This record gives sequence, C-alpha cells and structure tokens, in this order.
Amino acid sequence: MDFESKIISREISQLLWESEKTLSTAESCTGGRVAEAVMSIPGASKYYKGSVVAYVNEIKESLLGVSHQLLEEKGAVSEDVAIEMVKGACKTLNTNYAISVTGFAGPTTSEEGVPVGTIWIACGTIEKQVTMKIQEDFGRDINLAIAAKSAMKMFYDFLLEECSEEKES
Repeated sequence: MDFESKIISREISQLLWESEKTLSTAESCTGGRVAEAVMSIPGASKYYKGSVVAYVNEIKESLLGVSHQLLEEKGAVSEDVAIEMVKGACKTLNTNYAISVTGFAGPTTSEEGVPVGTIWIACGTIEKQVTMKIQEDFGRDINLAIAAKSAMKMFYDFLLEECSEEKES
C-alpha cells in the first residue's frame, strides 16, 4: 500500500473510531484491495465488520441483494449496481457505511463491450450514496490500484461531510 493510501486509511479510522460508526466493503474487480486498505490500520476491528468479494453476479445477487433484473438490464459494471452493492453490504454486514467497487480491469474488453478500465465506485449508507466512474486503462494492476485508492479517498470525503453535518445538527 502506498503512503497516501495509508494516510487516508488512518484518517478514516480516526473518524469511524470517534463517531462509533461501522464500515463494510463489497468488492468485485478489486477483489479485497479496499478491505485490505481499511483493515491495515491497528484497531480496525472496532469499526470494520468485513467484506463480500462478489466477483460474479451470482454472489452480487445472493449475498448483496442486487436484483437479477438490474444486472441483466444495466450489467454488473454500472452505477446502479455499485449503489445496490453499498446498500446490500450495509444490510448483510449490519454496518452504518459501505464502500463498493465493480468494474472491468482487463486485460481485454468484456463480452458486453465494456471498455477496459471502466470501474464504478460507490460509498455511503442505505439512504445516501455517492458514486464515481473511472474510465482509463493503465493495465490491470494499475487500474485496480487506482480504483482501490479512489474508493478510499471518496469514502474519506463522504465521511468528513457526514461527520461535519452531525456536528452541526
């Protein structure tokens, strides 16, 4: 893990620790890289409950509750699926927050025609999510590293906003 990711993980850790909120992850193409970044900080067991690595649609449906119809209509690499993965992870793992990643890292274009490097990231709660689309191909390993780092950064920004809203209310 690079230095910047370690700093982001530590900041997330502090915010979750202080707020006494919990986090889970639901990953497809990143295969646990986001989970690794989250749990790399000592004391993560206080706020991090676990991950579902849903590499195939069957697992997205059965464990995360992503609808079969949505997967058929939009495909696994879509904003809607990333959002449903966040909601499903929060429900399945009983957490306040979740981070999800679904994408196509390569090395070749998917059967559905999804370009290599297309990755959707979502984070949030059951009620509120934010998303990001990455669409650049730097090769499989770099695509996955960028996705994991982007997911952590996006969640950190989301969490900062959530914490500041709680303090104001």
